[in-house]
Amino acid sequence: MPDKHLSTQFDTELSSVSSRVMEMGGLVEAQVQQAVQALGQFNAEAARGVIALEKRVNDMDVELDHEIASIIGRRQPTARDLRLLMAIAKAVANLERAGDEAEKMARMVLSIIQSGAPRTLPASELRTAADLAAGQLRKALDAFARLDVVTAVAILREDDLIDKEFDSFVRVLITYMMEDARTISSSLDLLFLAKAIERVGDHAKNIAELIIYIVKGADIRHASIEEIEAVLK
Repeated sequence: MPDKHLSTQFDTELSSVSSRVMEMGGLVEAQVQQAVQALGQFNAEAARGVIALEKRVNDMDVELDHEIASIIGRRQPTARDLRLLMAIAKAVANLERAGDEAEKMARMVLSIIQSGAPRTLPASELRTAADLAAGQLRKALDAFARLDVVTAVAILREDDLIDKEFDSFVRVLITYMMEDARTISSSLDLLFLAKAIERVGDHAKNIAELIIYIVKGADIRHASIEEIEAVLK
């Protein structure tokens, strides 16, 4: 991912960190995909697999934090390199939080299964949003590895799709709860699950924004798509 530097040792350390971030990203992507599978099939085994991965993701989060801090302390990087390292640290934080959301999804699926209510709930309505969020995260990781600004902008453009799916699902869920009060408890589980899906998409969006920050040096977190495209011209 990074460009070559005068210091071969710095290049080596940066390459190592980048590889570890991609490894962590692969684990989180696996968590999200398994959580989507658990939701689609009400599969308790898949849900437990998501939860089992959480410790490895958390361990990598801590290790990468220490590694990045150590590089900064020892190498005293220039402004451009410091920007890169800080962006990588933020990407790691977003990956860890996306993993947390996948774990929440898995726990909600287990709760719904244990309630005995999965067949009566509109869980299938969530699959589109879940697939979108998983796809966004995968594209964000691929784009981060290549520092692909074009794909990053595409991810930012598509973020609204997940939000629209979430809003639509909330309306469906409210209808279910109004029609049958017995579904309220499990419906609330589904609502929290839907929110977790939305947050996975948000973390993918954050990673896309970091790509633009690394390449262009512009903080576009609160900018519109039109403003972002103007920065890239």
